[in-house]
Amino acid sequence: MCSPLRLLFLSLFLLCYQLAFCWGLTGHRIIAEIAENHLSKKAKKELRKLIGRETLAWWANWPDFVKSDSNWKHASPWHYVDVPGHISKDSFLAQLKNLPGKTLYTQIPAMIAQLKDKSQSIEQRRIALAFLIHLIGDLHQPLHVGRSDDEGGNKITVYWFNEKTNLHSVWDTYLINNQQYSYTEYSHLLDIAGKEQVIGWQNSSLDDWFYESHQLSDIIYDSAPNESKLSYNYNFQFQQMLNDQLLKGGIRLAKVLNDALE
Repeated sequence: MCSPLRLLFLSLFLLCYQLAFCWGLTGHRIIAEIAENHLSKKAKKELRKLIGRETLAWWANWPDFVKSDSNWKHASPWHYVDVPGHISKDSFLAQLKNLPGKTLYTQIPAMIAQLKDKSQSIEQRRIALAFLIHLIGDLHQPLHVGRSDDEGGNKITVYWFNEKTNLHSVWDTYLINNQQYSYTEYSHLLDIAGKEQVIGWQNSSLDDWFYESHQLSDIIYDSAPNESKLSYNYNFQFQQMLNDQLLKGGIRLAKVLNDALE
């Protein structure tokens, strides 16, 4: 019998599919798939207890699907942080730590703690797992570490191959879809980092990951002012940054899960 959480997941998935909502599905699944390839034996064993034979990619977009559920309205601010651009690391971290309420910065550690806590119910630990998969992905999309005046690029109008959209959507969806791979194909092509590179990415801190995305968001903002027309040259200019962030997100997610499920 399906648990209430699984039934909610399935119903929301079907609703999103039927309404053709676009939630950046592919990017989150790529990151989850790469992470799955770097899990320890212990983490895999613990995940089997939580989600059976389901994959990380299956759960990667659940936190976006539940945005349509009024019971999860409070979690919308968990997906991002807004900090002014072009500031030093010390200033950035000071502002990040003083943001009001629950944010992407506060909820990644909170979900790690919830997943690790075996006194929590299976359902609560599954929720923490789903959010961790998703939020680590959000962190590596630079415009989720964006600016409040434009809502992470959502208010910056751009034209992607003459289609009117916004800068945030270009990075959530359009740029990834332009590569024309399934999430399994894309993750397979990207997951070729050497051992030393993997160790380097994993051993940096959460604060480092946030500031890295902040710096990349500055580059993205500077490259595409309002009403920019983006097409082949933009794809050429930013494809490597996109690929690096997807790969780093997967490698680092694996580290987070391996540590939480040790």
